[in-house]
Amino acid sequence: MNTPSSSSHKEVQGELMLGLPYHCFVLLENLSECIFTIDLKKEINSFNHAAETITGFKRQEAIGQHCFDIFRTNICAKRCVMDQSLANGAPQQDIPAFIINRAGDQIPISISTSFLRDEKNNIIGLFGIFRDLSELERLRRQITRTFGHEDIIGKDPKMREILAFLPDIAESDSAVLIEGPTGSGKELFARAIHYLSSRQKGPFIAINCGALPDSLLESEIFGYKKGAFTGAERDKPGRFLLADKGTLFLDEICNISTSFQKDMLRVLEDGEFTPLGDTKPLKTDCRIIASTNRDLKAMIKEGTFREDLYYRINVVKISLPPLRERSGDIPLLIENFIHKYNLLKGRAMRGVTNEALSYLIAYPFPGNVRELENIIEYAFILCKDDYIGIEHLPMDVRDWYKTQNHPSFISATLATEEEEKIRQILNKHRGNRLTTARELGISRSTLWRKMNKYGLS
Repeated sequence: MNTPSSSSHKEVQGELMLGLPYHCFVLLENLSECIFTIDLKKEINSFNHAAETITGFKRQEAIGQHCFDIFRTNICAKRCVMDQSLANGAPQQDIPAFIINRAGDQIPISISTSFLRDEKNNIIGLFGIFRDLSELERLRRQITRTFGHEDIIGKDPKMREILAFLPDIAESDSAVLIEGPTGSGKELFARAIHYLSSRQKGPFIAINCGALPDSLLESEIFGYKKGAFTGAERDKPGRFLLADKGTLFLDEICNISTSFQKDMLRVLEDGEFTPLGDTKPLKTDCRIIASTNRDLKAMIKEGTFREDLYYRINVVKISLPPLRERSGDIPLLIENFIHKYNLLKGRAMRGVTNEALSYLIAYPFPGNVRELENIIEYAFILCKDDYIGIEHLPMDVRDWYKTQNHPSFISATLATEEEEKIRQILNKHRGNRLTTARELGISRSTLWRKMNKYGLS
């Protein structure tokens, strides 16, 4: 059996301290699960590569530290898995939890444990396995539409300012008005506010105010009694009642008529409404979040929106910028959408080419984030390779780009993104240029030139 050299022995001595032979260490090092061992003092003795990736801590930083200082799970203080295992005399299996990684991100995991014993069968520590459930959690949120602030992608200063303020907005329970162009993610922010608030266990009810005429909008929002009109064969609760103890999202409130605005104001002021065909008013307790893609102040001057309703819904205002004003977020959004459709469609798309990215960064996106997602979904249909190229973009994007005479070289923003991407993958593979070049889909000589260009050693 091969034994470690003196240098490698020093690197894995923590593993050997708890009696793990070297060949076992090599096996555990290459597993995708986070593997670690701790002694009875809760000090970490081994820490594989996957554990480094999920926590952000290097092995040499983790070994010798208390497990709760490295993993920082939400169950460390009250439901420590080691304490539970020792108290019950049995391993723990698939315990759900969250860890806080070095960057401060919260990551959903499941924890399983087993005992480490010496030759006399005495318990000398614990063997632990973390499974990263981020992908499952992301899919669950996609299916249930229970989005939180962690689903909002953006490093633009305006977006970061909004995101930093979001927990305070959620806690206040005040009415919120979200301004922004169509496709900018207004409903995503509304849902994030709801799921950050004390009403998160209540319903989130949304209605598009611009999709229905007044007569149908009234019955949808207030509900109706059986026999209220022809075809009303049963009682139907309205959205206000369905949103009781939760949040009602009035999407594109700018589109309701001035006559219906009066009825809406009355409900928002006292929380009472009367279903169609009924004489008994009902009471509701719901938080109001409204959105608009038009300037409501301008509409007030035009006489098409009531000023009193405006001030009733505009206690807190969030103004979302169009995507063209935060082009630095486009690479992040593209990466997120590629990841999403890889999961949904069972693909392994790796990214977009530099040329395609330069097209997308220059494009004005009249449909904003929603249009960008549609473009990526369209590219998934055409592209059978690892990278989305110019030829996989919709024709209107390519035609627009040609009419603008934009240079095809990478912009300063793109260069910054490329530098950061190379840096991350180099760190991931511990500086191994061959593995890094393979993951980037470029040759080693190209990687070397780019490393020199960006000053990466």
